[in-house]
Amino acid sequence: MSMLEAIREALSALRAHKLRSALTMLGMVIGVAAVIAMVAIGGGARERVLSQVKSLGANLFIVLPGNVTQGGVRLGLGASSSLTEDDARAIEAEVPSVQVTAPNSRTRTQLVAGGNNWFTEVVGVDLGWFEAREWTNATGRLFEPEEIQRGLQVVILGQTVARNLFGEGVDPIGETVRIRAVPFRVIGVMDAKGQSMIGQDQDDTSFVPLAAARQRLLGVNRANARAVGVIHVKVREGESMAQAEDEMRQLLRQRHRLQPGQEDDFQIRNLTEIANTAAGAATTLSLLLAAVAAISLAVGGIGIMNIMLVSVTERTREIGLRLAVGARRRDVMRQFLIEATSLAAIGGIVGIATGLGAALAISTRLGWPLLVEPQAVIGAVLFSGLIGVFFGWYPAKRASLLDPITALRTV
Repeated sequence: MSMLEAIREALSALRAHKLRSALTMLGMVIGVAAVIAMVAIGGGARERVLSQVKSLGANLFIVLPGNVTQGGVRLGLGASSSLTEDDARAIEAEVPSVQVTAPNSRTRTQLVAGGNNWFTEVVGVDLGWFEAREWTNATGRLFEPEEIQRGLQVVILGQTVARNLFGEGVDPIGETVRIRAVPFRVIGVMDAKGQSMIGQDQDDTSFVPLAAARQRLLGVNRANARAVGVIHVKVREGESMAQAEDEMRQLLRQRHRLQPGQEDDFQIRNLTEIANTAAGAATTLSLLLAAVAAISLAVGGIGIMNIMLVSVTERTREIGLRLAVGARRRDVMRQFLIEATSLAAIGGIVGIATGLGAALAISTRLGWPLLVEPQAVIGAVLFSGLIGVFFGWYPAKRASLLDPITALRTV
């Protein structure tokens, strides 16, 4: 029997029992669909985490005020303004791998424009902020050096703030916004950034020059007139983040005159490390879900083996007749292997379509990107075929070893 004839006979046998064949393939359909859907959704979740972290800026550190102890009482992180603009300038000048620093201070307050108002975050920044965050303006312009140095009353709005103060599609450039009763002129609107990893709307923000924020909105810190709330530090591409962190830590300890063994009065957070951890967790979860889904493939393979054993029993006389008229044992074995592999392959193809549809529906519902990896699809097809061969081998071998005379006597 040629291979083409064997395939034709195998498909004819499957068509003779359509319902049984469909139920047998159901296990493979569910298994392959689950694997494809879980891998696609897991990949989409990983991409979403990475895109959210990327929106914060690549190769980015955040330096925060640390714990302060007074009279034996630990006041907690950020209780004292231990960071200054001079610290930021020193980091940028003395740490070779640092590209730019961005000292900033922030507050939440009400913005008023005409008859509209909006409660939002106002951040006092310098020009380094936009480079560190890799954030550009959609309309208008960014601050000029003179506006930063003199602390002029100009403001750049985030997309959410502009929309709520001036309405959809309205250009606010040149309009006046009052922040704590202080008038600021709108000079730009930022590009949309979307949500951060913690679900915060990054576009619900406005920016003013750092000096203007300190003099007009926050008030001057009498203990330290150049104090800032946070310093963002961007490291050059390809430089060691760990080395940059060590050099920054040593520099700040030296500038703050901290003795050996004394606790840091600042805290350095590596956003790239957080991104890698989050992406790794998403990948691990994706692999775990795919491994659980793969169990369905094994269950589907066992179902194929059971049905093929039943088929051998039902077709004992047919097998005996084939052997009696000259069929070779390998022809019988090949036919049953083709039947088992066909069940698995067809189930795998239907499972891929079902899995892609399920992944698309779930990603649309959750608002996640859909990432279908070709190797996952190819792997699912190959794996389903191997399952058909693996679980179909024993029934096929058993059929080929039947004694023709005994098989013909079977009623």
